[in-house]
Amino acid sequence: MDRSTVKAAVLLGAKSLEIQSVELSLPLPGELQIEIRSTTLCGSDLHYYNHYRNGDIIVKSPLALGHESSGIVKLVGSEAAAEGWKVGDRVALEVGIPCGNCARCLEGRYNICPTIRFRSSAKSNPHYWGTLQERINHPAKWCHRLPDSISYSQAALLEPLSVALHATRRTERNGSLYPGANVLVIGAGAVGLLVAAVTNLTGTSKVCITDIILERVDFAIANGWATKGYVAPPGLTTGLEIATDLKAKLNMLNGYDVVYDCTGMEVCVQTGIYAARSGGALMLIGMGSPVMTLPISAAALREVDILGGFRYANTYQLGVELLASGKLQNVEKLVTHSFRGMEGIQTAFRTAAQRMDENGQLIVKVEIETGSDSVEVE
Repeated sequence: MDRSTVKAAVLLGAKSLEIQSVELSLPLPGELQIEIRSTTLCGSDLHYYNHYRNGDIIVKSPLALGHESSGIVKLVGSEAAAEGWKVGDRVALEVGIPCGNCARCLEGRYNICPTIRFRSSAKSNPHYWGTLQERINHPAKWCHRLPDSISYSQAALLEPLSVALHATRRTERNGSLYPGANVLVIGAGAVGLLVAAVTNLTGTSKVCITDIILERVDFAIANGWATKGYVAPPGLTTGLEIATDLKAKLNMLNGYDVVYDCTGMEVCVQTGIYAARSGGALMLIGMGSPVMTLPISAAALREVDILGGFRYANTYQLGVELLASGKLQNVEKLVTHSFRGMEGIQTAFRTAAQRMDENGQLIVKVEIETGSDSVEVE
């Protein structure tokens, strides 16, 4: 048989998710067929689930979500087999597939390839289905082998970790992140927490993290990812007010060498500009409001560089090495809630939309575990 049937969680409308049986062909010569073992939910997944859109990107046809994933190889295409891939290989999936031929791809910046297709994104049409399926075929080029020391859950986190690695690499090249630097991270979601953790590896002096949720800030400090935290008191509404209060309370009156905004919110980006020191940098990571009113002169007159970071490129192997080395401490604790099987996906989405669970436990990353426990020989 050249086709099989697998189950997929298909989004049909806002909060309308249905488990369907879909056909899956044999892998092409350069592909691997992968049984998905772990998918952690991303903010973009939640936007699509709750609104059937992500910002100005509207879903036009049924879509399977999920892109932070890992799994095990079940079938191997002929070309991939010649390259050494085999059934039973454990892999993390890099889910953005660029053209490989444009100027950006050829210079290694394939993350901004104009025609890149990204799993679970409705930007390309037809949509490129995500990983909330029992099995998928994926190009072997964009699969990354895992050592036994890395769990499937940790491997799924390689995707948001890659966002953090890409952003911090850009600020290192810019010269604003260096040993002894003072760092501010705005937004203590999963990406913000990973940014804080990664900056610690560069020998920073201080890493401060701020969020509107105190428990997230405390979580970052408790796990050793940040040295100080800040939650804006009620009544402060502008970026200037928040930055002024933050710098005063944390004894950083001259500002931070580099600020990472992981929210995409206008007031947070404004805060980042005012919180950066003269000659410092602001890295924009969060994808929020497409149009903002910003104090550009406050950045220009103090030569604060504003950088952008979109997804990642050439980061997965470094991420694998960091996880295998144990240098990124407590990263597995980002997965605070886990659900087993396709039937748990609806509950997983509802859980991920909350700040705290019914027992008062903080919700950071929600995982969906799928697949069997044994390796089948095809």
